[in-house]
Amino acid sequence: MRELLRSVQIVALCLCSFAVHAQKGLFENENLPARKGFLVGVNGSFDMPGADMAKRFGPGYRVGLSCHYKTKSNWVFGMKLDFLNGSSIREDSLFSGVIGPDSTFINQDGQRLYVQKFKRGFMLGAEAGYIFRLTPKLQDAGILVMTGAGFMQHRILIKDKSESIVALQGDYRKGYDRLTNGIYVEQYVGYVFLSNTGLVNFHLGLDVVAGFTQGRRDFLYDVRRPGTDKRVDIMFGVRGGWILPIFKRKSEDYYFE
Repeated sequence: MRELLRSVQIVALCLCSFAVHAQKGLFENENLPARKGFLVGVNGSFDMPGADMAKRFGPGYRVGLSCHYKTKSNWVFGMKLDFLNGSSIREDSLFSGVIGPDSTFINQDGQRLYVQKFKRGFMLGAEAGYIFRLTPKLQDAGILVMTGAGFMQHRILIKDKSESIVALQGDYRKGYDRLTNGIYVEQYVGYVFLSNTGLVNFHLGLDVVAGFTQGRRDFLYDVRRPGTDKRVDIMFGVRGGWILPIFKRKSEDYYFE
């Protein structure tokens, strides 16, 4: 939680700094009207888990792509794809009964081996929002409020480099990976900057994801019960990204900025 609070403070300071610079007209050489066109983005975020997600995973991160359409009135709508990653796993009972007291597996040759565990998943959804302008000099920049919804899935990736542990081969691995999926909703608030000169285009802000998911494994070997529980998976994120605007000139031909 302390890490999240520090991240929130850093982002808040950055947003204030960016807003002040925008109001002063940095990076600008002319006062252009609001433009319409596509916004192609590369995004990343640092996430702190909450609710049921915090019982399974620690802090993680997302990377992904997005494509939105921006109208002249500053409405924004489109699609995004995020990949979930992390290396902090909190399922204490995951391999109970099949590992020794030193947390190692014994393979067919009697060797003691460790396995690696990672968080893996994805989020695919649609979103829509609005850019609230802060100054007339920057018609395409301001506070972006975005709401999204879609499908999310996550699991524990179990990595046996030797591929020699019988308990983790083939379909046996599915009894431990905690495959979970369902729908999610997301709320994002941040600062978006689309410069008139085309030199700097980015967004930075905070978002919250709430997933209404369910386990999809019929049986979990470590706890000896079905893994079909319904869940509420929360992620609090500091999110940012770089944007490639593809706007239209008056001639209606597309051009890149």
